Amino acid sequence: MKRLLLDQGLPRSTAALLSQEEWDVIHVSEIGMSRADDTEVLRRARADSRVCVTLDADFHSLLATSGERGPSVIRIRKEGLDATALAALLQTIGQGLRTHSTAARW
Repeated sequence: MKRLLLDQGLPRSTAALLSQEEWDVIHVSEIGMSRADDTEVLRRARADSRVCVTLDADFHSLLATSGERGPSVIRIRKEGLDATALAALLQTIGQGLRTHSTAARW
C-alpha cells in the first residue's frame, strides 16, 4: 500500500481521490499541521512511515542535513495542479517506481 503525506499547498481532495484507489493518503490539514514548519512535516512523515509530497524545494535539503535516512520526498515542480491531475501524476510516479525498482518502498 502506498502511504503518502501531502504538504500544504497541494489540493486536499487529492487524498480522497487516491484513497478510492486504495492508497493511504493524508493531507497535513487533516491532522492539524496546516501551519507546521517543514521540519515538523518531515518528522511526521518519518514517524508514520509515509512518503512526503510537497511543492517546497527545501525539503530535500532539510532531509540531507538532518542526517536521517527518511522519509522519502517527492517534490512536485508544477504548481497549480488540481486534485485530479495531482492524483494522476502520483499514480504515474508510483507505477514507474514499481516498474523500475523492486526496492521501491511506499
